[in-house]
Amino acid sequence: MFRIDGRQMKRRVGPAWVTPDGRPRRGRPQDGFLDVAGAHDRAREIVAEQVDKASGPQASGPTFREVARDYMRRLERVKGAKPSTLADHGYALAESNGTTSGQVMLALGGRPAAEVTSGEVESLLDALAASGASARTINKRRALLGAVFTYGVKRAGLPGNPVRATDKRREPQRAALDTYSVAEVERLAAALAEGRHRDRRAASDATRAEDAQDAELVRVAAYTGLRQGELRALRWRDVGEDVITVSRALSAGVESGTKGGRVRHVPLVPQAAAALTRLRAREDFTAPEELVFCNWRGRALDPSALVTRFKRARDAAGLRPLRFHDLRHTYGSLLATGGVPVTEIQAAMGHADLQTTARYLHARQASGQVDRFAKAFAEG
Repeated sequence: MFRIDGRQMKRRVGPAWVTPDGRPRRGRPQDGFLDVAGAHDRAREIVAEQVDKASGPQASGPTFREVARDYMRRLERVKGAKPSTLADHGYALAESNGTTSGQVMLALGGRPAAEVTSGEVESLLDALAASGASARTINKRRALLGAVFTYGVKRAGLPGNPVRATDKRREPQRAALDTYSVAEVERLAAALAEGRHRDRRAASDATRAEDAQDAELVRVAAYTGLRQGELRALRWRDVGEDVITVSRALSAGVESGTKGGRVRHVPLVPQAAAALTRLRAREDFTAPEELVFCNWRGRALDPSALVTRFKRARDAAGLRPLRFHDLRHTYGSLLATGGVPVTEIQAAMGHADLQTTARYLHARQASGQVDRFAKAFAEG
């Protein structure tokens, strides 16, 4: 229930995600149902819709808010976007509340989408910059706005896409890849296994088992190049004698396909195979359908807690402050340095674009040119 222009209005938000006795259910709501947070979000949307109607923009077609909402629904139901993508876009297009500024919707939400100008979009991007957003974040918002308006042109009859006439921000030069050596990977794994990342050494069998698993996870990450979400979704049936089959990943807590949308097969090198063999020797959670890396209840690892343990072990080992994802870069860099063909590296890492894989080759190519360049100067 809410009021607009002094009139009290009542609207149905949607079916609640509750138990038969009316208590909130745990877990992700089924399609069409709303938990408490989802109900609050939907209520804000309903109020915004009624405000739009009261101000009479319908004569000019749908508002940006309506087009954006339809775009998000299509992204989820038709395009099958990953939960992490939906969460990121949803945050960018959220209404203003206690946790989000809602800058996009405050600027454009109630405007008839067909009347939004390039100047308005440019002003919004400038406001994002003034709020401290990085050039990369601004460009991501610009790309999302462009996608919404492109959808509006195709599906809602908008006359054009005003984002095309706006300027993309110049992003800082990408830093050179910094990766760990095999010796550094082993130092990191040893720090985890020994519990040096903890304030006090592990006192229980469960804690020691977690430390040992974290150590093997770091090795598997560095020696197979699997992404964090792929590691957390890996099951024992995916592990063969000489290959790992990568067909799924955890995204925003939901199991889905891989980032590239393709199944790939990663050669199981001896270092990774040995780590998995040690893990398989544990007493429980080794059935084909069980997770390779799991918590004490056999469930998926919490990503933020995993990264926290990684960082603390990294610092305890005296290593450079690289990210967990840099273990994947370590894999690609070691393969390139070892002379593995770029197409084989691309297939193993699941890159859709060969240019992404080529980043690992530059240092090797420069190193290989030293003798030829030196000969040219000597002859001169």
